[in-house]
Amino acid sequence: MDNSLDIPIVLEDFPASRPSLRIAVVTETWPPEVNGVAVTLSKLVQSLSQRNHDVQLIRPRQAKLDSSDRDSKLEEVLMRGMPIPRYPELKLGLPSKKTLVKTWTVRRPDVVHIATEGPLGWSALQAAKVLKLPVTSDFRTNFQSYSKHYGVGWLRKPIVAYLRKFHNATSCTMVPTRELQRTLGENGFLNLKVVSRGVDTQLFNLSKRNPMLRQSWGANDQTKVLISVGRMAPEKNLEQVLKTFEAVKHLGPHVKLVMVGDGPLKEQFKQRHPDIIFPGMLLQEDLAAYYASSDLFIFPSQTETFGNVTLEALASGIPVLAFDCAAAKDWVQPNVNGWLVPENNPEGFAAQAVEIFRLPKMFRDVTASTRQQVVHLDWSQIAEQVESVLWDAIRIK
Repeated sequence: MDNSLDIPIVLEDFPASRPSLRIAVVTETWPPEVNGVAVTLSKLVQSLSQRNHDVQLIRPRQAKLDSSDRDSKLEEVLMRGMPIPRYPELKLGLPSKKTLVKTWTVRRPDVVHIATEGPLGWSALQAAKVLKLPVTSDFRTNFQSYSKHYGVGWLRKPIVAYLRKFHNATSCTMVPTRELQRTLGENGFLNLKVVSRGVDTQLFNLSKRNPMLRQSWGANDQTKVLISVGRMAPEKNLEQVLKTFEAVKHLGPHVKLVMVGDGPLKEQFKQRHPDIIFPGMLLQEDLAAYYASSDLFIFPSQTETFGNVTLEALASGIPVLAFDCAAAKDWVQPNVNGWLVPENNPEGFAAQAVEIFRLPKMFRDVTASTRQQVVHLDWSQIAEQVESVLWDAIRIK
């Protein structure tokens, strides 16, 4: 007599583990450098690793003592680099095609993902071509828009031509907004896929609001604190922040402005505006407290491919005032979680700020719903989208 239990096994109860990829990620910038590309790319790499993918990071050596053993879970291949003009704290990777061919011949990746279009990125593209590796890319920086702010506006067309050639040589270029997808498409860029940026909603949230920090700014419960976050450089349009602050100050004495960041314009701003708070560059934990302890995020840039700070501010529970472009165009809903002003309308931008504080009920209603729009944009969801793009590139190849 068979005493065994006749219990059917349902295969769906034992799902197969997700297949892993070996991904070579190429970038010219990486933490501890503080910029949007470095911060968001590191979050993406971390999330891909958590999804059981084997990530090899190719980047320039940032300093003489820089080593690749800072994180044993991440394989890092350090290349030669040189300081970027006007951005000496950042490195530009030098041409390294032969080194990459040798590296990837010894240990072949399934796919190469290029985050930046500098000499190192171009070398990676050529090395991948030699080895017949699938390649994807990111469009993360509007170099063509920055050119006019540094006296080389005449280079715009050659820069666009180079970027188009670069990205069209890859299987897919990931862009963060529908607007950028449309703009690049009109300029001949092919195979564009919208993949938004993520935001650390555990780090950036309203629970980080700190009354003691506000007190250190000279702000009380009646004070409205405006905050700006970003590199203090010409392309960021920070004069608009100053003009907006001056317009709002006429409403009364209970207005403060905090400008977080560093850059070539910082000392000039400090001399011109001693009443503004300049904390410098902040670590992420401190930055989260600064966002949440403020009342309105001012973002005047019109040269961003995205603007990660927009999501950080919304996740922190403070509304956003921005021009109608980049991340704000996709994620700021007027009179729901912030306000949008048509591009190239500086007077309208300042006037909108004044109207916001003249209508306290409207301001309270908007503040109550800011976080809801972006709370789902955690990095695990973004990594899943990127993973899908990488698999498609492998299948196409």
